[in-house]
Amino acid sequence: MSKEIPSLHYAFRENFKIGAAVHTGLIRTEGDFIARHYNSITAENQMKFEEIHPEEERYSFEAGDEIVDFAVRNGMSVRGHTLVWHNQTSDWVFQDPAGGTASRELLLSRLKSHIDTVVGRYKGQISAWDVVNEAIEDKTDLTMRDTKWLQILGEDYLLEAFRLAHAADPQALLFYNDYNETDPVKREKIYELVKGLLEKGAPIHGIGMQGHWNIHGPSIEDIRMAIERYASLNVQLHITELDLSVFRHEDRRTDLIEPTAEMMELQEQRYEEIFRLFLEYQASITSVTFWGTSDHYTWLDNFPVRGRKNWPFVFDQQRQPKESFSRLINAAKGSVPTSKGIS
Repeated sequence: MSKEIPSLHYAFRENFKIGAAVHTGLIRTEGDFIARHYNSITAENQMKFEEIHPEEERYSFEAGDEIVDFAVRNGMSVRGHTLVWHNQTSDWVFQDPAGGTASRELLLSRLKSHIDTVVGRYKGQISAWDVVNEAIEDKTDLTMRDTKWLQILGEDYLLEAFRLAHAADPQALLFYNDYNETDPVKREKIYELVKGLLEKGAPIHGIGMQGHWNIHGPSIEDIRMAIERYASLNVQLHITELDLSVFRHEDRRTDLIEPTAEMMELQEQRYEEIFRLFLEYQASITSVTFWGTSDHYTWLDNFPVRGRKNWPFVFDQQRQPKESFSRLINAAKGSVPTSKGIS
């Protein structure tokens, strides 16, 4: 990486942290690149329940330890992802010894054991946790996603998870994290969920806006309205999983081997608009994490069209800066810290 290319995280040093989702393979092969441009990292998958706690009496900390050790060596923050989720959670968690459905008491004890062990292991090293992930239903007529956590424990599972995480590491910032967070209907459901948790005394410090967006939407106005709505709860906001797909979600084409010039121009414009918006609300937004490091690797290569390449980041497949990178650097240069944000 040329010395003439500025560091992305350094450009935003007065505004918010700049993070990336990583796995151990990435930090082994591109560690210098990651450390140069990002000052926060999130384990993409390797701290999720089924990865780190595959069997009741067995934890697998090797990958998590490697990621945290890399961050510590390079003076980076770590976001823990994620403690409670309906997906990528081992089946045994919800079963009793006979193979039936676990009782409320058994599931609560397993939740406590998992959080005590995982959060406790990284106490003082992981600065923020996505405690509960994607508990809200997308369908308009339902609020809570119908998960095994909900079926067995009821809605109080969220409150219990936050209380347990806070007890395991009182200094860690605790977040509720979700996608489609700018959709007006889902936005209000997320707002009401977090508002209710706060009213019950939950130690919840922030909302994670995932930011799995594309070059066509959501609109800047919808993003702004979501930021303002969530910030009105006087909690921190983290953009936790940002990527800008060059395809609309319903676009199923597979014939492109590189993005079109129009796609790249739209992506450049969108990144600039979005980051200028983030800068307006830097009093509330304290971290922006990309869900990857460069176009070399992205989960969008397989979603929603398996095997199709996508190009969602500000670094290309050779980890070189795209024009969108330059636009972000210029936006950062023109930024002035403001008090706009939490009302």
